[in-house]
Amino acid sequence: MDYLGRATGSAITGRMSTKAKGAVYRCSWAGDNPLMQDYHDSEWGVPEYDSRALWEKLMLDGFQAGLSWSIILRKRDAFRKAFKNFEPERVARFGPAEVRRLLDNPGIVRSRAKIEATINGARAFLTMEETGLDFSDFVWGLAGGKPIQNTGKIPTQSPLSVEISKALRARGFKFVGPVIVYAWMQAVGIVNDHSMSCFRRKAVQKQNSK
Repeated sequence: MDYLGRATGSAITGRMSTKAKGAVYRCSWAGDNPLMQDYHDSEWGVPEYDSRALWEKLMLDGFQAGLSWSIILRKRDAFRKAFKNFEPERVARFGPAEVRRLLDNPGIVRSRAKIEATINGARAFLTMEETGLDFSDFVWGLAGGKPIQNTGKIPTQSPLSVEISKALRARGFKFVGPVIVYAWMQAVGIVNDHSMSCFRRKAVQKQNSK
């Protein structure tokens, strides 16, 4: 079962590609779902260096745990509205009333543990900032400063995802286990796991510097 297609919460594990429009090929997990294909073609694996955007995607990967990524994509606009566009300063101020509001919101994944982990994650993000530690610099520094071009078998976790997971947990983040972190690493371009035959691989590889 794969991270994007089925309910495992794991990273993409296959390297097969399927034919895309215009006689090119894309990673097989995109399937024939237009939403998933657009995500694959425009966003997945593109190196992200903005701290707020990195944090938002990490929080969404936490919500995805145990579910398919297509569910999160369909609900992403509702998530952004519910969590004030994932602005850490605003989310960090959420209290019991906001938690109740979110639990009553059918547009998002209504898990108290994940909601509270996101609020806690906003506070952890801000604590890092207050101590002079930029979130993007922190995670990319652990990764060596540039995307990893994976040409081998795609794992569900890696030594680096274990390291980043431990570092995030030490700073108070939750729902950041090694498998979730590896899926996030794939999504934000810390690792390029596009299939070798995928038409996006080389394009993403060119976007490997700030």
